[in-house]
Amino acid sequence: MEVRSTYKYARISPFKVREVTREIQGLPVSAALDLLAFTPKKAAFLIGKTLKSAVANAENNANLKVDGLVVKEAVVGEGPTLRRIMARARGSASRILKRTSHIRIVLSDEIAIETRETRRAKRKAEAKAAKKQEEAGASEKATSAAEKKTGKPKRKAKTKK
Repeated sequence: MEVRSTYKYARISPFKVREVTREIQGLPVSAALDLLAFTPKKAAFLIGKTLKSAVANAENNANLKVDGLVVKEAVVGEGPTLRRIMARARGSASRILKRTSHIRIVLSDEIAIETRETRRAKRKAEAKAAKKQEEAGASEKATSAAEKKTGKPKRKAKTKK
């Protein structure tokens, strides 16, 4: 079952928040809270608030146990931008963009835990398989190129008896 929590109109740029949300995706809730507690960024504090809210929703509304919860996804969307003006030389002005963001965290109890290490191992296995496939394709091309040159399939030389 999935449980979600949203923090709307957070006064921080989405670019800064996405950096932290990438780190907690796929982690168990306890590990994610620990990671956020020791991350020295404003975004970590705001994401921690949202994560705690999602955990409370899971406990109270969905009757789920906290031990089995995993951060299924942590998405940061762009909120409305506040436009302000700063005075410049010769009576002109420049615009200041004060960006906001919407932080959405989805917790699940039915997903297998996929950590950074498992993702890295999966990528290595895929790269290995692609390399083998590429080598097999290269050897086939070499034999077919030799056949095309002569017009006939290659035959072994006959030995005299």
